[in-house]
Amino acid sequence: MSAEMDALLEESRATVSGAMEKYAPRISLASSFSPEDILIFSLMKEFDPNARLFALDTGRLNPETYECAEEVRRVFNVDIEWYFPKTEDVEKLEREKGVMSFRESVDCRKECCGIRKVEPLGRALSGLDAWVTGLRRAQSVTRAGLELVEGDEGAGIVKINPLLNWSFDQVMEYVRREGLPYNKLIDSGYMSIGCAPCTRAIEAGEDERAGRWWWETPEHKECGLHLKSGGQK
Repeated sequence: MSAEMDALLEESRATVSGAMEKYAPRISLASSFSPEDILIFSLMKEFDPNARLFALDTGRLNPETYECAEEVRRVFNVDIEWYFPKTEDVEKLEREKGVMSFRESVDCRKECCGIRKVEPLGRALSGLDAWVTGLRRAQSVTRAGLELVEGDEGAGIVKINPLLNWSFDQVMEYVRREGLPYNKLIDSGYMSIGCAPCTRAIEAGEDERAGRWWWETPEHKECGLHLKSGGQK
């Protein structure tokens, strides 16, 4: 392992151990079963065998994401805390605006994300003092100003971003070397994986999150899950 990777891993381990020591058991990883999330959870388990993980099932995840989730559950012997959107809200949206309204405008897409992701996240975070994410600065222009530990304006709790300074290639190098589970869509060019209708593989030279809501411009490519002082990130 290179000196750079050693330094990144040391930074991440220190961030995770400090957070676990301070906030456990009222701290949990928010997982979309990205390789970043799985790497982080492996570190969390090093420091606490009872480390917690929650996930949002939007009802539109890829089969490969569910398969990865099941492998994570088995490998780490963890009870994944699943959260779902409110049935009545999804029914109302689809009856009134159809099943593809999120393609009509940024506001329509954020309405769908609000129902399927943001509202369930609020329930997931209730009762926590801190949450852990797999956000990295290199992912997109909307994440360049993130910090390892920061306040979360939306949730009113602390947010921990242990892999902030890693690159995607460094994450995958570690995941593969350690034999950790990962979403097999990554092998087909998916570098950021969300809901199936809103995610595609990226092409050479594209931004890491270019495959998310690819019909929108980069500055809009967040769903509302990540807020900090000054607005959406």
